Amino acid sequence: MSDEKDRWTDSLIPSATGEIAVRTTSLVRRGLNLLDAQKPTEDVTATQLRERANAGDAEAQKNLGYMYATGQGVVQDDAQAVAWWRKAAEQGNANAQGCLGYMYDTGQGVVQDDAQAVAWYRKAAEQGSAEAQGNLGYMYDTGQGVVQDYAQAVAWYRKAAEQGNARAQFHLGLMYGSGKGVVQDDAQTVAWYRKAAEQGVANAQDNLGYMYATGQGVVQDDAQAVAWYRKAAEQGNAKAQGKLGYMYDTGQGVVQDYAQAVAWYRKAAEQGDASAQDNLGRSYGTGQGVPKDYVEAHKWRNLAAAHASAENQKPWADARDALEKVMTPQQLADAQKRASEWQTAFEQRKKP
Repeated sequence: MSDEKDRWTDSLIPSATGEIAVRTTSLVRRGLNLLDAQKPTEDVTATQLRERANAGDAEAQKNLGYMYATGQGVVQDDAQAVAWWRKAAEQGNANAQGCLGYMYDTGQGVVQDDAQAVAWYRKAAEQGSAEAQGNLGYMYDTGQGVVQDYAQAVAWYRKAAEQGNARAQFHLGLMYGSGKGVVQDDAQTVAWYRKAAEQGVANAQDNLGYMYATGQGVVQDDAQAVAWYRKAAEQGNAKAQGKLGYMYDTGQGVVQDYAQAVAWYRKAAEQGDASAQDNLGRSYGTGQGVPKDYVEAHKWRNLAAAHASAENQKPWADARDALEKVMTPQQLADAQKRASEWQTAFEQRKKP
């Protein structure tokens, strides 16, 4: 997507669209939301739980599994967590079934097995576990451990979403936005994004901001777009940071402020967002919001071109190459060195 405003050799580009690009970074099934829901509600020691668990108490078995999974009161041990959750799950404890599915899903304490993950998620989901329903929806959505079926994904997302599960609400919004498994409906997309956004899901806040910015499913409102982008950006969402920078850059929904634009572009660029890297490079090239610096401009536009989508790779590479006409050989060498050093450090930061 591009804008009409020329700032260097190409047009100013918002930091990506708000739709499916976020799917892989905010999976319903990832994170500790499922495990957090299983935290013991009473203040007991591992010894006390073990006595009850050995006596066959499913709730104690489930809680002891949680303690082993999180290392609370015992040495952290995923295999032990799996063992105790299995005992509780086989007695029909829905929370333990969901947790056991999660362990198969992620390969913690057991050999990773999507089919087993689906089987245990289903048992918990059929007992009404919102977390398991959302996770089962995701498995149908992606075809992991089951034949891909968007209609089934929507059905399970909806069950979880209607129980208030924020990430399922977000994913249901994605399904309405893409028209997968359901008739495409921007108003429904906005409605579900809003529910998730109001619960603090950063990707939903970012996407809701995008819907306001583009007037899809809601009356176009740049101020509302800025407000939702800001909420997501302040949680560290790179896409939202880049978009907030764009709004400051163009004065949409906020008083134009090039310094603020650069500040937000930089936050997103440092996280590897290619659009923000290109916009930050452009800012250095024009000297808007930051002292003009061709070395930094080339560095960021070089990184943007390297990280670009197929659609953007050529125009961003052309913009980078245009800078070389006004740079000395030493400046070009310095820029390439800085880009290489940044990329090396970035890859190191991404390692677990």
